[in-house]
Amino acid sequence: MRDLIAPHGDLPRSKNPEQMAKADPRQRAWVEVNPAAVEANCRSLRRHLCESCALMAVVKADGYGHGAVTVARAALQGGAKSLGVATLQEGIELRQAGHNAPVLVLGNLTHSEDLKACLHWQLMPTLSSMREVLLCQNLADGSGRQFRIQLKIDTGMTRLGCELKEAPRLVEAIDHLNQLELKGIYSHLALADGDLQGEAAMVTDQQQQHFEAVLRTLPEQHNGFMRHLANSAGTLRDRGLHYDMVRVGLALYGHSPNLQLQGKVDLQPALSVKARVTLIRDVPAGVGVSYGHRFTTRRPSRLAVVGIGYADGVSRSLSGQISAIAEGQLLPQVGAITMDQLVLDATNHPDLEVGSIVTLLGQDGDACITPQQWSDLSGSIPWEVLCSFKHRLPRLVV
Repeated sequence: MRDLIAPHGDLPRSKNPEQMAKADPRQRAWVEVNPAAVEANCRSLRRHLCESCALMAVVKADGYGHGAVTVARAALQGGAKSLGVATLQEGIELRQAGHNAPVLVLGNLTHSEDLKACLHWQLMPTLSSMREVLLCQNLADGSGRQFRIQLKIDTGMTRLGCELKEAPRLVEAIDHLNQLELKGIYSHLALADGDLQGEAAMVTDQQQQHFEAVLRTLPEQHNGFMRHLANSAGTLRDRGLHYDMVRVGLALYGHSPNLQLQGKVDLQPALSVKARVTLIRDVPAGVGVSYGHRFTTRRPSRLAVVGIGYADGVSRSLSGQISAIAEGQLLPQVGAITMDQLVLDATNHPDLEVGSIVTLLGQDGDACITPQQWSDLSGSIPWEVLCSFKHRLPRLVV
């Protein structure tokens, strides 16, 4: 997604009406991203790590919906040493935008052409099997270039990664393939965002033991590469999980992966979702609102129609459960959230008018709405909430 920059104050307007409509990304609804918050979060996280532990900024899924190019720039300025993406295309977009930091592709690339592109763009693929190791060696041989790679081990996530018993054999094979350069060995924690005691603690400890058992089999010369295990939750949960590097996603964007971990590091939310009121209507008591008439007015009401809906990322499952903020005042959302619009009960806000801006996520005055609140109401998780805002919502850098 191309990141847009919103200067302070009004956006410049063209005299041509058609150009004016295209020029103003705040016509209807938008996402505001604060890169200074991302940079500050990165610095806070770096202070939480020991000096020798590096930080990888995970900017997959378009930077968790914040705009990957913008987030990557801010994170690197804040002290991140490398970037993590999920797909080949995400990595290429960072390179095309001028980012030269090391980039790890966290997803599995299985096709020769994809791995060839990885080599061309100097992206590190994640390998999980001998098949991929040999593909990379053949591609490196044909190009005459060193291919930097990382090996993933499945320690209990049961997703990507080689089997524990296969890891030493794969490392040994890579050692004998002179065109491959093993830059890291890593795994991923399955329950680190769970409770600090009980099953989550037991499984996390077990995964760490599996990881260390593999590390102990490695020859001396591998002490220089990156060993990494911790995601955001692992990073905040236990310094013993940090190793040579941590991979931080959610915390980078200002949110704790677990309520019990809040306050471990000072984090600032970097994203707000805002929209405009497009219509105000006064209705009597007893009027049904939106599809299915899930809500019926109990009193004479002032309703505000807002130009944002589930096609933008405001889940229909949140209907009748959320509020929006207008000038520091919470206004309840009523009726079913529709594809492009939702309705607020503005009866207690007589000053709200057509064109007024409301905040659906973020802070306005003393009121604040967080992704955690939405995810609690919808049975989801904050990661999904942040990643759900669609590309028809412009991202404005503020």
